[in-house]
Amino acid sequence: MEASRPSTREVTGAQSLVLALEHVGAEVVFGIPGGTILPAYDPLMDSTRVRHVLVRHEQGAGHAAEGYASATGKVGVCMATSGPGATNLVTAIADAHMDSVPMVAITGQVASPAIGSDAFQEADIRGITMPVTKHNYLVTNPDDIPRVVAEAFHIASTGRPGPVLVDIAKDAQQAKTTFSWPPQVDLPGYHPVTRPHAKQIREAVRLIAESHQPVLYVGGGIIRAGASQELMRLAELTGIPVVTTLMARGAFPDDHRLHLGMPGMHGSVAAVTSLQRSDLLIALGTRFDDRVTGQLSSFAPHAKVIHADIDPAEISKNRVADVPIVGDARAIISELLQAIETGTGDAARVRPERFTSWAGETASWRESYPVGYTAPSESALMPQEVIRRIGEIAGPEAVYAAGVGQHQMWAAQFIDYQRPQSWLNSGGAGTMGYAVPAAMGAKVGQPDRVVWAIDGDGCFQMTNQELATCVINDIPIKVAVINNSSLGMVRQWQTLFYNERFSNTDLHTSVGSRVPDFVKLAEAYGCAGLRCERPEDLDATIKEAMEINDRPVVIDFVVERDAMVWPMVPAGVSNDAIQIARDVAPEWDREDSDALEQDSDADQDGK
Repeated sequence: MEASRPSTREVTGAQSLVLALEHVGAEVVFGIPGGTILPAYDPLMDSTRVRHVLVRHEQGAGHAAEGYASATGKVGVCMATSGPGATNLVTAIADAHMDSVPMVAITGQVASPAIGSDAFQEADIRGITMPVTKHNYLVTNPDDIPRVVAEAFHIASTGRPGPVLVDIAKDAQQAKTTFSWPPQVDLPGYHPVTRPHAKQIREAVRLIAESHQPVLYVGGGIIRAGASQELMRLAELTGIPVVTTLMARGAFPDDHRLHLGMPGMHGSVAAVTSLQRSDLLIALGTRFDDRVTGQLSSFAPHAKVIHADIDPAEISKNRVADVPIVGDARAIISELLQAIETGTGDAARVRPERFTSWAGETASWRESYPVGYTAPSESALMPQEVIRRIGEIAGPEAVYAAGVGQHQMWAAQFIDYQRPQSWLNSGGAGTMGYAVPAAMGAKVGQPDRVVWAIDGDGCFQMTNQELATCVINDIPIKVAVINNSSLGMVRQWQTLFYNERFSNTDLHTSVGSRVPDFVKLAEAYGCAGLRCERPEDLDATIKEAMEINDRPVVIDFVVERDAMVWPMVPAGVSNDAIQIARDVAPEWDREDSDALEQDSDADQDGK
């Protein structure tokens, strides 16, 4: 066919790079020019298909690419020069690696004859990023550029998604070459398994049929695979309760009767207890992270494990799987659905009525021990209420990006997520400063959605320079600064475990001081700046922000300083030791936890 014939033309390596980006479907590049990447910026100026967003810091470029990718499911792209430009991308690259975000980072490198000579602004970015990329390239031959770009996008977006680095020497960008598309892509060692093995599907159905207290333990892989609808069908077909990890918020609707909430260190009592008491974990697209398992040896002690993941390296890495299933989460769930729907053999016993009692018991925990808080006084502006009302007023169609710390946990707990790709956060790496640039990237990718950055006053001061990027490029995000005058999560740990010795966690010289004044800072950047200090002003302030859509909005929410994130499982202990603030649920104490654990032991002994 005529359309399949490769097109060729004489170009520079830099032009070849831009043409390759156009052909792979890149829509936007977040970056900053510099000496070694400058040749690429010249033809990029002429592209009508690739938009460039000039950020104010390379870390912001990386997080913006992450936010774009996480909100759209497409590959995010960031670009930087060599040396410090490239090293400033490393945090975002590591973040994308931990959270399986499809991203391609393009960096300039010193001219190939100078590589290894400690030339000006030289850094071995390929070596530096080797542990935190799926793959990376150093390109010194301009003829390789189309193939490398095509391979990078393929690797980043297939299998377990992740970041790929493409480092291009300056002389390769300047040299003449022939651009041809499509290139010959040959990756003999890269063949991700996407279809599950039929035998493992049968074994999984058998374990489900034999179980009495199963739990669907769902991770971010469900969102990356676009498997939320299949998950819904599986849960409703079987009647098995669902827990969604921090990375999976929105993969299953919060208001569904089978949803128990988020498990882990700051998870709900229902989610944590259901995992501890389960006799079967159906782990889908999750990696048994330490923040979920707590003390690994005591996690779900009586449960068998079906572990399904696209990455074979994750299976049995932390918890040995009784049934390992390698494959794409969507394909795996589809195969499970097909097997269960046949209704023959073991599948005949996999019916909602089998698990009615268990589902009812877990639902009772959800009703008895909801995630909540109590204000110390009527005049206190509670951060949990601020975030809850943002979620209610903005609604489920909005996108929410959080920084890291207390506000991140509250945003995960108090906003109801009804759809995938509505919740963006730095889960594995826990990167402060993620929210503002990630929200910026999400808004570029989803311009018709309201995008909120839920940030802390500590996080906000790490990347708020990207507000200038938002103003100049007409990216009207909304930023809620949860201002408690401190590094809140660290202060919480100091309160609980360090006898209230608040070493270097106060961000202001005194409570109520404003250094900086976030409203003035917002206005200096060209944003709308608002402040809310009283509960009675909360709704009006949020609604005012919602009505401003011609520029970014920053709201300084001056909140109760000593508010804490509950529930909480202290690091390194069993999830059975989950703690809830007594002013929230005074009927819950350690004896209740011990009773649940003993009941679980008795249940298991009786089977």
